[in-house]
Amino acid sequence: MKKHKNIVIFLIKFFVVYFALVTIYNSYLQTSQQKIGGFKASSITTIVAEQTETLLEFFGYHADALQHEEELSVKLLIDNLFVAKVIEGCNSISIIILFISFIVAFSGSIKATIIFSVLGSIFIYIINVFRIAFLTVMIFKYPKQQEFLHNLVFPAIIYGTIFLLWVLWVNKFSNHKKR
Repeated sequence: MKKHKNIVIFLIKFFVVYFALVTIYNSYLQTSQQKIGGFKASSITTIVAEQTETLLEFFGYHADALQHEEELSVKLLIDNLFVAKVIEGCNSISIIILFISFIVAFSGSIKATIIFSVLGSIFIYIINVFRIAFLTVMIFKYPKQQEFLHNLVFPAIIYGTIFLLWVLWVNKFSNHKKR
């Protein structure tokens, strides 16, 4: 019976945190995005695109991040060629919400939970900017591989990172770690 109780508590914690964070994020999107009178992506999406542009330039590419005129996205250009776009789902916030929900549901001490959630979120965010830059360069160099890169490689990087962070959390910091 105790085993089922733990599962139920995990699920309740997970879904309460998940839906609370999603509600906050959706409220932010309602105030940050603009569709009427011209499109404007959310500020976090724009920041991620601009940081990707900076990273691409650091690695020697002539890059630009421009608000898409016809949708809620930011276009990424290399050598003035439209290569990729950053949409709301690419800014890492949704995946960070999922990450934090799991960490809280599998909680450790309050201090460890907060620190791991914050540091893990920052790590995911940074990995995400690097993966967008990587994808942009790969599509620029290998445009015929766009579907493979976007549908398989791109998600594998971010979901693999999150999975490894979850494994680290459960085995080293949560109250459920192996003793």
